[in-house]
Amino acid sequence: MRIFLALLPLLIAAPAAAAPELGQRTGQPEQLFSGIGEGTSDSALEAEIAAAAAHPLGSLANPVRVGGPEGERAYIARLRCADGSRPQIGARADGGVGGFGSVVSVYPLDCGAAAPGRTSLMLDMYHEEHREDRAPAGFAIVAR
Repeated sequence: MRIFLALLPLLIAAPAAAAPELGQRTGQPEQLFSGIGEGTSDSALEAEIAAAAAHPLGSLANPVRVGGPEGERAYIARLRCADGSRPQIGARADGGVGGFGSVVSVYPLDCGAAAPGRTSLMLDMYHEEHREDRAPAGFAIVAR
């Protein structure tokens, strides 16, 4: 018990001695911010698009590229089932990390008895510059 009481002040002081001083810099601001806002290079994006093209459009590995939530809604509004009707749209959810490295949205779509029936469509809203004119398998798309 005496040993514990003798070591107690040392144990209490040790974490305080190891803690950095409040306000002390941990790195140069230039180093900390060097990778922020650079985005993806054109060649890297082209490589990602080529790799994604091996998978069905609208899948997790090849999500439909759109610009923001309004782009998601506009794209889905242009989709038509095999019988020409609009699909019923379910609630949006996060679908995980897609083929382009960002979180994708997943929308359940239901064409009823018409093809393609019930399916899930993955969209990547972080592509402001892209306007998709292709439809996923089983759907048609109305021109803008």
